Amino acid sequence: MKMYLRVLIAVGGVLLVLGGMGAVKGLQIGALIARSESLVTAPQTVTVATARMTRWDNTLSAVGSLEAVQGMLVSAEMSGKVDQIAFEAGTQVKAGELLLQQDVSEERAALRAANSRARLAGKELQRAKLLNNENVVTESVLDEKEAEYEQAVAERERINAIIAKKTIRAPFAGRLGIRLVDKGQVLEPGQAIVSLQSIDPIFVNFKLPQQHIHHLETGLGVRAYPTATKDDHISGRITALNPDVDPDTRSLQVQAILANTGERLRPGMFVRVSVLMPEPEPVLIIPITAVLHAPYGDSVFILDGGAAASDQGSPVLRQTFVRLGEKRGDFVAVLDGLQSGEAVVSTGVFRLRNGMPVTIDNRLSPDFELTPQPENA
Repeated sequence: MKMYLRVLIAVGGVLLVLGGMGAVKGLQIGALIARSESLVTAPQTVTVATARMTRWDNTLSAVGSLEAVQGMLVSAEMSGKVDQIAFEAGTQVKAGELLLQQDVSEERAALRAANSRARLAGKELQRAKLLNNENVVTESVLDEKEAEYEQAVAERERINAIIAKKTIRAPFAGRLGIRLVDKGQVLEPGQAIVSLQSIDPIFVNFKLPQQHIHHLETGLGVRAYPTATKDDHISGRITALNPDVDPDTRSLQVQAILANTGERLRPGMFVRVSVLMPEPEPVLIIPITAVLHAPYGDSVFILDGGAAASDQGSPVLRQTFVRLGEKRGDFVAVLDGLQSGEAVVSTGVFRLRNGMPVTIDNRLSPDFELTPQPENA
């Protein structure tokens, strides 16, 4: 009986201690909750931009490759030793300007002989005609003299043609490349001498999907955005459309011509191309930095203009999901989820959450541009 009482007393003491500890912890937790409820979250400083309607040129985008309006490797037509190089690498030349002279000393000697034979044959033909009029020589003799004269003239023309082929001239105006031959070198037929390119203006070739074929026509404006120059864009127009569609890619080959003042664009470079459709389209735009990208969707933080406010009177944020369209420069088009005139947080959205109180300070806002030109681009 005494043992039973001692056990009851011990159990009662343990329960009393545990109850006291629980009461103390409950009071501590309650005090913490009350303290946390009394804490005030400091408003986050943000920059704000207004969603606005504008009109963007309705465009079709592609990647194009530049090609010279006229371009070729000037090469030798006949074998022969290089006697004179009349051009400097990298210079501009006119059509018909002498580029290279092959050795034609033998041909010039043969030409002098051919000229002498042609003159003699011509005199004999004239004499035969006079004698034939006086019935001194027959018609057959006259025919022979005419044939001899024509052969002599043909031989002279053949030698002149050889000299012309060995006198290599620029077939069109353009800029020369790097010289590929040296004086005294013996050239073979077809051997390259120098590249000649006419690049002002310059062509750009690109492809567009077949579903746009009914919107395309010659004369439509294009803009080319080169990455290798500091130009914002270079304007041009469509000059040709292929009559057939590529059966492998189901795309249409398009060619446009661009102004190339200063010859900053060179054949072989690639550019981004935008074809300008006749009618601009209205779009709702916001800075692209206002968008919070996430795997479950894109969203923005809307500022309700003070209509919804925290206990301290600061406006609070409302997160809303949006559907985005085309991106241009620092802006992106919003297709759904936002109205014109609504204010959105424009920077630092990754630090924000729904319902957060904020203060506005647009002095920290960057300049948003449709055609930004970073200094290190």
